[in-house]
Amino acid sequence: MTVVEIPGSKSVTARALFLAAAADGTTTLLRPLVSDDTDGFAEGLRTLGYALTREADRWLVEGRPQGPAADAEVYCRDGATTARFLPVLAAAGRGTFRFDASAQMRRRPLGPLTEALRTLGVELRHEEAEGHHPLRITADGVLGGELTLDASLSSQYLTALLLLGPLTDKGLRITVTDLVSAPYVEITIAMMRAFGATVTRTGKVFEVAPGGYRATTYPVEPDASTASYFFAAAALTGHRITVPGLGRDALQGDLRFVDVLARMGARVDVSAERVTVEGAPDGRLGGLTVDMRDISDTMPTLAAIAPFASAPVRIENVANTRIKECDRLEACAGNLRRLGIDVATGHDWIEIRPGTPRATELASHGDHRMVMSFSVTGLRTPGITFDDPGCVRKTFPGFHEAFAQLREGWPTAV
Repeated sequence: MTVVEIPGSKSVTARALFLAAAADGTTTLLRPLVSDDTDGFAEGLRTLGYALTREADRWLVEGRPQGPAADAEVYCRDGATTARFLPVLAAAGRGTFRFDASAQMRRRPLGPLTEALRTLGVELRHEEAEGHHPLRITADGVLGGELTLDASLSSQYLTALLLLGPLTDKGLRITVTDLVSAPYVEITIAMMRAFGATVTRTGKVFEVAPGGYRATTYPVEPDASTASYFFAAAALTGHRITVPGLGRDALQGDLRFVDVLARMGARVDVSAERVTVEGAPDGRLGGLTVDMRDISDTMPTLAAIAPFASAPVRIENVANTRIKECDRLEACAGNLRRLGIDVATGHDWIEIRPGTPRATELASHGDHRMVMSFSVTGLRTPGITFDDPGCVRKTFPGFHEAFAQLREGWPTAV
C-alpha cells in the first residue's frame, strides 16, 4: 500500500482566508495550501490592509470586521476565488477599490455576481467588458436584503454572497434559480458556521443572519480534487493508494469521485480518517455513463483514464467546465484525439471510446488540471509530455515530484 500526503484544499484555504480576514480577532489556519492561487489571495488581502503572518505549517490572520484598511488596487492573478471573493469583501467596507486579473481570468464571467451586488446597492463598474474584470467598486458598506441569483455557471457566485451575508446590516435572503457544483456551497456553509455565522437553507432559499464572524483555529483538510489523480492512478495500474486526512465526514464533494471509480471496478474503502482505492490486478476498468455536475473539477481526471475502459465512458451535465481556466471539455477532447482516441462532445457532455493512447505532447492550455489529469494517462503510456508542465504551480507546485515518487514506489505497472 502506498500512502500519499495531499496538500491542503484550495477551496477550503480560500474560504478560510476570507473568513479569517472578516472575523473579529486573530485566526490560525492549520496546514493551508501554499500555491500560486492561495499566494495570490493572501497577497490581495495584504494589499487591502489585512495582516497575515506565515509560519511553517500555519498562517495567522488578523481580522478586520470593519473592512479593508484603505483604498487599494488588487491584482487577482489567475485565481477565480481571489477575483470573485475579494471584491465582495471590499464591498462590505468603505473606500474605492480596483480589481484586475490575468488575461485568462479576465475572460471568465463575473456578471451574475456583480449584478447581485448592484441589486444590494453596491456602486461598481466594469472598466472594459461588462461582466468581466477589471472592476472598480466604491464601497460604503452593504445594507443587505433579498435577491435572486442564477448560479448555473459557477457556485462561487453564491458562495461569495453567502460569505458577505454576516457582514451586512440586515443579512441576506438569496433565492437561487439554478446551481452547479452544489457541494462547494455546502463547504461554504459549514465553514461559515465554524466561524460563528448563522446560515439556513430551505430548498432553493438561503438565509444568512447579520452579526459578523469570530476568529478561530481552523484546520484545512487535504484537497479532494488533487487526491483524484492519485486515486485514478491506483485504479488504472492495479495498485493501492491511501490518502489520510480525508474521510466520510470530509467537507469536499469531489471526494465522490471515488464512487465513480468504484462503479468502474476499483475497490474503495472510506473510513473516518482516510480513503483507500485499489485497482483490479490487471488495471481493468468498466465503462459507464455518469452525471458529474456536482464534481465537475474531476471530469478531466475521468476523461484521462477513460480510454483504458472496456466500454465507452460518457460524462454528462458538465457545461460549466467550458468556462474554467480553459474550455475543459474541448481541451480534454483535443488531447485525447492527440493520443489517438475517438471522442465526441456536445454542449454539456463528452464521450470517450476505448483505445490505446500513443505517446505525444499534450496541450496544457495553462490549466493545471489538464497536466495533472493526463499525467495519470502517462502511467500506462510512457512518453507523454506537456507544453507547459509548470502550470501545476497554481494548486500543487510539487505535483511532478510527488508523481515521480509514486512511480518509483511501484516496481511494476500494468
